[in-house]
Amino acid sequence: MTRDADRLLEEVAFVGFHMHWSVDEILDLEHPLRERFVEEIIGLVRLANG
Repeated sequence: MTRDADRLLEEVAFVGFHMHWSVDEILDLEHPLRERFVEEIIGLVRLANG
């Protein structure tokens, strides 16, 4: 796998785990929007963990 493919898999797994969305729903997002969801989820997790 290339680094881009690894990163995509990480994003899909991360968003899917936290948002309970399907792979297809996540892959339908444009890359910048998917990255934004990852950033927002990270912020929420950090906030929840203090």
